[in-house]
Amino acid sequence: MKNLKKLFSFVLVLTLLSALLLTGCSSENDNEEYVFKIGTANGSLCLAPLHIAEDNGYFEEEFKAAGIKYELVEIDIQQTADLIASGKIDACVSLTGSLIPQIDSGLEIAFTTGIHTGCTKYYAAADSGINDMSDLKGKKIGVPGMSDSSVVALKRILNDLGISVSADNMEVELVVYNLTDLPLALENGAVDAIALHDPVASSAESEYNFRKLFDLTEDGKFKEEYCCAAFVTTTAALEHPEAAAAYTRALMKAAAYVQAEPENSAKLQIDNNQCSGDLENNAKLLESYNYQPSVSAIEDTFRNACTDLLEIGDLKKGRDIEQFTSDHIAKFDDVPDSYIYNSDGTFSSVDSKKK
Repeated sequence: MKNLKKLFSFVLVLTLLSALLLTGCSSENDNEEYVFKIGTANGSLCLAPLHIAEDNGYFEEEFKAAGIKYELVEIDIQQTADLIASGKIDACVSLTGSLIPQIDSGLEIAFTTGIHTGCTKYYAAADSGINDMSDLKGKKIGVPGMSDSSVVALKRILNDLGISVSADNMEVELVVYNLTDLPLALENGAVDAIALHDPVASSAESEYNFRKLFDLTEDGKFKEEYCCAAFVTTTAALEHPEAAAAYTRALMKAAAYVQAEPENSAKLQIDNNQCSGDLENNAKLLESYNYQPSVSAIEDTFRNACTDLLEIGDLKKGRDIEQFTSDHIAKFDDVPDSYIYNSDGTFSSVDSKKK
């Protein structure tokens, strides 16, 4: 009996050891096989940091140092939410305001850093008699999409002016057009005002001599907020934090480079067929935005926007804004608040407490 007990104990120990060894091997193989998938797209000037992170080798540098494989996946930016839900990508860059309503509806992502401010403007015809945003009450406004970030900002602006934009009392009419068709819609009088993103906005302003009603880069409330931000899936942030951190550092370095070298950045985009346009004009546009990346500032942006949207009624009733913000801003110990690109090609990290 004693011998049987000893034999049983011995077999049990061997079984447990075998299981542990197999688990260890499986975990190691999983790490070797894991590939962090980054969504990317050509054609947009605003995505300069995403392009520069590839062109200047920042993705390669950060992921190699972390010992993690990565892959750039060409996507349609308009399909980002579907690609996240289906597991086709782990990270991308997008318009902050466009993603907040989707996050409120269950999109499982977390922002990791702000990429740049600005790039959204609102216009009326020069002879329309509409001189500022307060004149838009009762007017028809052309927008690129009902969930577009320009609509989120528009609602916040109008709400501050006392113009109701709640679902049960909408004091403006929003009409959807393709982004490139909006200038013609305003020119032809189909709408009273339009919301545009650069570079379409800047081109339309000069071509049609529209009156600029509002520019997010110039307003005291919005000029410090990040219209574009980097994000990762919640799963990536929790289960692969080293990969999410490598991705974030690479993009932050790329954004800092764009901030310091807008002309070189515009040239790289054109040379690598990542964006079309005139070099001088593209460089001026990049220079007009603040591309200084920031973790703390995207947190403030998210909190501010959500606070306004809750008041308007565009977030689920009763949302705890502080908890909602905490759940959808991912911070990593080895990611600084920001980077500065130095003239010798190196980067200096910036502590949020020193900003």
